[in-house]
Order: sequence, then C-alpha cells, then structure tokens
Amino acid sequence: MRRMWIAGLGILLATQPSVAHHSFAPFDLARTITLKGAMKEVQFTNPHVWLQVLVLNEKGGQTEWSIEAGAPGMLLRTGWKRNSLKPGDAVTIVTHPAKSGARTGSLVTVTTSDGRTLGPGSGTPALKPTT
Repeated sequence: MRRMWIAGLGILLATQPSVAHHSFAPFDLARTITLKGAMKEVQFTNPHVWLQVLVLNEKGGQTEWSIEAGAPGMLLRTGWKRNSLKPGDAVTIVTHPAKSGARTGSLVTVTTSDGRTLGPGSGTPALKPTT
C-alpha cells in the first residue's frame, strides 16, 4: 500500500506543469536611458508585452529598439489598455538598457505626447500624467 501511495505521489508530481520565468539579468538595472521616437508596433501578448520603437539616430535615420514590459494582465491592472499605444504615436521611453549594448531594454516608463505616463506593469500603480 505504501509503495502505491509513493508511486501515485511521484506520478502526480511528475505531471504538474513546470513554472518557468526568464530573468531580467540581461538588462543593466542600475542604469536608465531615455529614448525619443515613434511607436512602430505593440506586441500585447504573453508572457511579456514588447514595444517596438523607432528612434532617431545620430545620422538622421531611424533605429528600431525592442523594449520589454510586464505581462499583459499586469499592465492592464496598472492602467494600460490594449490600445494605450498605437503605431505612429510619439513617445519618450525610459528603459534599463541591455548590458550587451543591443538595442533592447526593460521598460521603466513610457510617456506619450499628450503627457500620459505608464509604467512597466510591475505591480505599482500607473504614474500620473506629468505637467
């Protein structure tokens, strides 16, 4: 009887879904940079929302940056809507840049041209518009 109980417990534990989450280790959380540009695309999907932003570079061209935010549910609970940012919207993004120098970062805030400021969805309330 004891062997059956142990075997059953082993099967139960083996069939539980694994819970995995990636780390923000690639980002330099001690630094922030500010990017000004236009939204290209918002990927409002699990497990994390990604913002594709076209930023003017020093040569007068555009450079695409990929900015990672929180999970969609977290963003919705902190004031975001699926259409909070649309392609073409002018934005100012504060981000923790990648340690590698790649054009990617972890969202700190995004501010639209009308003064709306939204955070990364980390469980803190959305920031009030700046004046």
